[in-house]
Amino acid sequence: MRHEEFLQQAIKLAVDNSSTGQGGPFGALIVKNNKVIAASSNQVTHLLDPTAHAEIMAIRLACQQLGDFQLQDCILYSSCEPCPMCLGAIYWARLAEVYFACNRHDAAAAQFDDSFIYDEIALLPAQRHIPMHHINLPNASQPFESWAAKTDKRLY
Repeated sequence: MRHEEFLQQAIKLAVDNSSTGQGGPFGALIVKNNKVIAASSNQVTHLLDPTAHAEIMAIRLACQQLGDFQLQDCILYSSCEPCPMCLGAIYWARLAEVYFACNRHDAAAAQFDDSFIYDEIALLPAQRHIPMHHINLPNASQPFESWAAKTDKRLY
């Protein structure tokens, strides 16, 4: 299949999801070796989960399908440019490529504007709209020290 055909499938998921009211108008699928291994639409309102974006849900399903937390040989197709949260998940999952149909400006015009999150990322934690406070505890690095000492860890 060509990239356009996979994107059309993602768009169809988004349109179908919009009409059913399960979540927002977003769809995503993950392809490996030219075969769809996972597909999902946005499930935020249905699952009452603000992280249940189509891309995140597709990543979760693909990881379960492949039995791995990395998707290095996979391609994500999304009906829209991934938001900052999904972008982070894409990098953590180590997807090979991403193709999207609409961009963030199209999403903003439809009242899905993530520009404030992009702006917040650039600010120091204490300057963000939701203040984030760093408390320097004497044992704060203990989890990382424990991890560093672990001999049977699985790096990711």
